[in-house]
Amino acid sequence: MGDYVAPGEEPPQPGIYRSEQMCLSQLYLQSDAAYQCVAELGELGLVQFRDLNPDVSSFQRKYVNEVRRCDEMERKLRFLEREIKKDAIPMLDTGENPDAPLPREMIDLEATFEKLENELREVNKNEETLKKNFSELTELKHILRKTQTFFEEAGHGENMMPAAAGATTTTTNLDGEEALELTQNMQPGGAMFANFG
Repeated sequence: MGDYVAPGEEPPQPGIYRSEQMCLSQLYLQSDAAYQCVAELGELGLVQFRDLNPDVSSFQRKYVNEVRRCDEMERKLRFLEREIKKDAIPMLDTGENPDAPLPREMIDLEATFEKLENELREVNKNEETLKKNFSELTELKHILRKTQTFFEEAGHGENMMPAAAGATTTTTNLDGEEALELTQNMQPGGAMFANFG
């Protein structure tokens, strides 16, 4: 409640520690018209409701399911907003609050938000899988490059070993089809190598 104002006096201006002038009212609404009336009051933004049943648990309240549905849709909208901001996608800010949807429109909104959330979560999952595969393939590519360099250096070293050891090579043609290449190490106790080409 605001401060009491005597007749003929100007009401005090609202400030940081002073609320605007308010009056306490009690409304009686029919069940069929309660949703639309409360929606209109909410559009005005000038009403604050008091809980006249503070001892009643949330499970025993009449519109608890509808409130939970709204909370769930709000959670999905916050998730979509975070994903949009994460990718730095510009959003159009109209500065206006949309009108309260009709009860039958809530079902369509729930289905739309559910579809968008599932699609976005699937996209995020696929993105993580692609990033993981890319990292694994990049690592494998570097490993193959290192091993290729290693085998090339090892093969080059083996080709240089007979010449460095002073080996002699003798080639004999067999029936004009096979070539028998014998490489004998000239050092004492050398071995004989045969390569059939």
